[in-house]
Amino acid sequence: MLARIFFFLIGFGLTIIGCVFIILYLNIMTIGYSFSEYVNFIIRRLEFYYAIIGFLILNLSIFIKGGTKGGLYFRYYN
Repeated sequence: MLARIFFFLIGFGLTIIGCVFIILYLNIMTIGYSFSEYVNFIIRRLEFYYAIIGFLILNLSIFIKGGTKGGLYFRYYN
């Protein structure tokens, strides 16, 4: 359970970092770049990969089921 929370927070942080920089780079369109040049610039930046990797880690930590001894599936037997 603790590992899922850790990976959730790591994924959330990477996604936020990546998306914030992608939005910040929208300012290059104000100096004359077209949208296709902007997309071409973004896909070559490390922050774009942070957003994708963070989104994947976030989804994996939410949707992958835990084992029988971890997460929400742990039952106490007397």
